[in-house]
Amino acid sequence: MSNELRKQQALEYHAKGRPGKIEVIPTKEAKTQRDLSLAYSPGVAAPCLEIAENIENVYKYTAKGNLVAVISNGTAVLGLGDIGPEAGKPVMEGKGVLFKIFADIDVFDIEINEKDPVKFVEIVKALEPTFGGINLEDIKAPECFYIERELKKQMNIPVMHDDQHGTAIISAAALLNALEIQKKKIDKVKFVVNGAGAAAMACTLLYEALGAKHDNFLMFDRKGVLHKGRTDLEEFKLKFANAKGEMTLTQAMKDADVFIGLSAGNCVTQDMVKGMAKNPIVFAMANPDPEISWDDAKAARKDVIMATGRSDYPNQVNNVLGFPYIFRGALDVRSTHINEEMKLAAVRALAELAKTPVPDIVNMAYNEKNISFGENYIIPKPLDPRLLATVAPAVAQAAMESGVARQPITSWDTYVTNLNKRLGLDNQVMRIIGNKARRDPKRIVFAEADNVKILKAAQIIFDEGIGYPIFLGDVAKIKTIAETNGIDIEGIPIFDPRSEEMEERRTVYSESFLAKRGRKGFNAYEAKKVMKDRNYYGCMMVEFGDADCMISGLAKNYPDTIRPALQTIGTEEGVEKIAGMYLMLTKRGPLFLGDTTVNFNPTAEELAEITLMVAKEVKHFNITPRIAMLSYSNFGSSNSKEAALVAKARAIVKEKMPSLIVDGEMQASVAFNRDLMKENYPFSELVDKDVNTLIFPNLAAGNIAYNLLKELDSGDAIGPILLGLKKPVHILQLGSSVRSIINMATVAVVDAQSKSESPTSDIVKRSKWWKRFKKSK
Repeated sequence: MSNELRKQQALEYHAKGRPGKIEVIPTKEAKTQRDLSLAYSPGVAAPCLEIAENIENVYKYTAKGNLVAVISNGTAVLGLGDIGPEAGKPVMEGKGVLFKIFADIDVFDIEINEKDPVKFVEIVKALEPTFGGINLEDIKAPECFYIERELKKQMNIPVMHDDQHGTAIISAAALLNALEIQKKKIDKVKFVVNGAGAAAMACTLLYEALGAKHDNFLMFDRKGVLHKGRTDLEEFKLKFANAKGEMTLTQAMKDADVFIGLSAGNCVTQDMVKGMAKNPIVFAMANPDPEISWDDAKAARKDVIMATGRSDYPNQVNNVLGFPYIFRGALDVRSTHINEEMKLAAVRALAELAKTPVPDIVNMAYNEKNISFGENYIIPKPLDPRLLATVAPAVAQAAMESGVARQPITSWDTYVTNLNKRLGLDNQVMRIIGNKARRDPKRIVFAEADNVKILKAAQIIFDEGIGYPIFLGDVAKIKTIAETNGIDIEGIPIFDPRSEEMEERRTVYSESFLAKRGRKGFNAYEAKKVMKDRNYYGCMMVEFGDADCMISGLAKNYPDTIRPALQTIGTEEGVEKIAGMYLMLTKRGPLFLGDTTVNFNPTAEELAEITLMVAKEVKHFNITPRIAMLSYSNFGSSNSKEAALVAKARAIVKEKMPSLIVDGEMQASVAFNRDLMKENYPFSELVDKDVNTLIFPNLAAGNIAYNLLKELDSGDAIGPILLGLKKPVHILQLGSSVRSIINMATVAVVDAQSKSESPTSDIVKRSKWWKRFKKSK
C-alpha cells in the first residue's frame, strides 16, 4: 500500500464522527490492528500534519467541535456558597450529563483551585486548543463579571456564564409570553427585582434589550433597595441604583407590574402581591423555596401569572431549556462568541415554541391531557423534544447574521433533520414514558424470577423508582442467582406458590378461581393444583390487588402466558377477544401496531373492536391516536372482500366512536406520505396529520411488518402489550434483553396507572418491602 493511500485512509478515519460536518456519522471503530494503527501511530501523524498546516482542520479531525468545558472554582455552588472546587464537582458532572442528554454535546468538567480572577482567566484561556466552547459555572460575583468579560475578549470560541445568562434567557422568554397574556407592553411595565447577584443583573440587562426601560427597575440586595445614597454599594451595583431613597420591599411592590425574585425563600407576602398592579406577573425563582409559594400567590390574586424554579408547579424557569441548545447552535456554526443577538434569538424561539400545539408525548410526560398556551403554560416544558430543533437553529442563524459564525449552515432542512437524529425521538419517548411511570410507581409481579435477566431488570426498576418488584419462584434459588451475579434484591418480597407458607393464600385464590372456571373444565382439586403454577398465581395476585401488574413470558410460549390471564382476570366489559399491540420507538416518534400477536383473520366486527382497544391503550399514554387501517387498497380502489372488510371495520369504528381520528382502507405508503394523501385523498381524516397507529387486516400482515421493522433497526420494540384484559398482564418476547424487560415493565406501570386499584392483601403488607414501598410513596 502506498504512503499516500495510507495517509488518505488515516485522514478519513479521523474525520469520522466529527461534528465539523452537518451529517451525523457513526463513531469510529477500533476493533482491528488496522483500526488501531490508524487511530494512533503511525496513522495519527497524517491528521496532525493537516492541522499544523491549517489550524481550522482541528475541527475536522478531532472532537474539539463537539466538546464543551464546564468550568468552576466552586465559589458560588447552588445556594451553598463557597464550598470549594472539589465539593462543586458533582454539580459540574451533572451539568455535563444534561449537555449530553439534551443536545448530544460532549463535556469535560474542570474544577480549578484558583480564586484570583486574573489567574483564573489565564488558566481557562490556555485550554482553548482543546475545547469548542466554555460554560462557566458557579463562580461568585463580582469576579464572574470580570472572568466572563475577559475570556470573551481573549478567546475565539463561545463562552457563557450560565448562572447569569441562562436564567435571564429562560425568564425573558416567559416574561414576553406573560406580558402578552396580561396585555401589557414591556416598555411600560414597572419591575421590582429582589436580588442583586449575577443572575439578577443579567436578567435586567436582557429585559432592557427586549425593550424594558432602565428607569422602570427597582432592585434590592440583602441590605435593601439600591439607591445612589448608599455608601456600601459595590461598583457593579451602582448602575442599577434607581431608587430615589430608602424604601421597603412592600413599598416597592405597590402598583408594580412585575416581580422578579432571585433571592431567598418566603420573603414575599400575600399582601405584597395584593398591592401590585392589575394583572401582575410574579417570577419567584429562588430554589428550593421560592420567594412566595405558587399556592399563596394564586390565593392572593386570581389575575396573577406565576412562575417558579420548581418542577412540581407550572411555568418552571429551568436553565436546561437554554444552555444545551445555545451551545449546540453555537458549535454547529463554529461561532467565535455567544453574543446578545444569539441570546435574544433563543429568547424568542422559546417564547414562540410555547404558543404552538404541544406534542402528545409532552402531555404524557407531565400527565396532562392537553397542555396549551396560557397563564399556566408560558414557557416550554424541559422534556419537549422540539427544543433542540427549535432553539439551536435560531441561535445558529443569529450567529450567522451577526457575523460571528465561521461555518455557515447551507441547508436548514438538513440541519434540523440531523439535529433530531442526534438524540432520536425514540430515546425521548422512552424517557417520557419512564417519567410518567415514576410519578406513580406500581407493584410488578415477575412470574419468572429465577432468571438472571429478570433479577437485573428488577433491581434497575426498583433503583430508578419505576416500580416495586415482587418475585415468584424458589426463594433459595432466586437468592443464589442474585448473590452469584451481584444483584441487590434486599427487601424485595419473594413468594414461592408451591410453599407451605403460601397455603392459605393458595386456598383463597383457588376458591375464587373455581368460582370462575368450575363449569369450564376445572374441578376443586385442579383449581388448587393450578395455583402452584407461577403464571396462574401471579395473575391471581393482580386480580386480588396483591400486585398491580404482571410480567411473564421470558421462558414460556405465548399461549401458556395468555391462558392464565384470560382464565383468572378475564376481559374488560364488552370485549369479546383480546388483542396484542407493539409499541415501536422510531425516529419519527412512537408508532403503535395492532394486532400483531393474537387474532389470525379477524372479521370486520373483530377488527373494529381491535381498533377501539388499541385506541384506548394509546390514550392511556396521553397520546391522541391517529389511526390508519391498512390494506393493499386505497379507499375502495379494489373491490376485493379483503379490502371491503377493512372499510367496513372503519365504518363500525366511526359509528361507535365518531370522534376518533381513523381512516382506511389505505396503503402504508399513503398513511405516511402527507403530500400523497393531500393530493389524492383530500377527503381523508388523516390529511395533514401524523399517523401514529397502524391497524393491520390480519395477524400475518401485522406480525411480518413488526418483525421487518425490528430487524431492519427501524426502531426498538416494546411488547406485545395485551389489550382487552381487565387488569394489566404483559408478555415478554422469548429471550428478551434486560433493557427490553425494563421497557416492558415501564409500560405495564403506565398501563396500571389507568386501572383502578384493589385493596392490598395482608401477605404483602407484612413484607419488609411493603414498608419501604409505603415510605417512598
